[in-house]
Amino acid sequence: MKLSIGIVGLPNVGKSTLFKALTSQEINIANYPFATIDPNIGVVPVPDERLDQLTEMSRSKKRVPAVVEFYDIAGLVKGAYKGEGLGNQFLSHIKEVNAVVEVVRCFESAEIVHVEAGVDPLRDIEIINTELILKDLETVDRRIEKLEKETRTGDKQKIKDAEILKKIKQGLEAGVLAINLGEESISNATVKELNLLTAKPQIYLLNGKESDISEELKGKIKSLAADYLVKDLAVMPDKADLIKIAYKILGLVSFFTTGEDETRAWTIKDGTKAPEAAGVIHTDFLKNFIRAEVIAWDKLLETGSWNAARAKGLIRLEGKDYILKDGDVVVIRHG
Repeated sequence: MKLSIGIVGLPNVGKSTLFKALTSQEINIANYPFATIDPNIGVVPVPDERLDQLTEMSRSKKRVPAVVEFYDIAGLVKGAYKGEGLGNQFLSHIKEVNAVVEVVRCFESAEIVHVEAGVDPLRDIEIINTELILKDLETVDRRIEKLEKETRTGDKQKIKDAEILKKIKQGLEAGVLAINLGEESISNATVKELNLLTAKPQIYLLNGKESDISEELKGKIKSLAADYLVKDLAVMPDKADLIKIAYKILGLVSFFTTGEDETRAWTIKDGTKAPEAAGVIHTDFLKNFIRAEVIAWDKLLETGSWNAARAKGLIRLEGKDYILKDGDVVVIRHG
């Protein structure tokens, strides 16, 4: 599956600096709002030592890592949901991402202007989340209006969908992010189709030093049921930390295929069964799945080769109900 992450925040908080560090792309970083008009999109390989070691073991001609797409949009300001600072256009760029990284400025600097005149991370989080909520309310209101016409036929599913959307509307109006309104609500098919911004898992990247981060700020993020990462973006950030947290909050794991031609990492949701995982490699493998030959990556490295692992009886044969684990190395047998 494709993993994509949107980077949001107020202007001049370090979003484009983060993007450049993650992707090594030359982008426009300027000390004024809206330096980024079109979204910057970068594809970043997922750092994984296991992939490197398996590639070396198999002497593979190709090494193919899993990748993450990062979308860096322009800084949001108050009124972004209705188009202030071209916010409507910017927010539409991240409708399809899997998760959102909210960059929050925590450092003081006389040289770098702050659009809200003064550094206040709690206020900034409130501004950004309010804009995301207001944008989602627009989306939900439009869908409720359409559903109310559709429920006149007595369709029970449409009636249920309308009830769930009204519950989400009430929560958003109370300032609650959709992701915190219960799994039943956000897993509803109609709700999923809306790609609500506040239904996406959030990671707060606190731009500053540990000494800049107050306990009150940590408590606020905890109350939002989100993860956070403290990074001083004035120095080169480690992309692995951010990607690791993204995998965690999205419930993702990696499995591997390896051989002389290539060694490749594949990304799946934790809990995926072998046939569906095989389908990530090739759709025909899902339809014609017979079984999977499986071994943990470290056990395979210990033996030194697939044939040696087979000779020692370490290769397991797994059927359709087997759930792949992080770090499994597989060969798919199919019809």
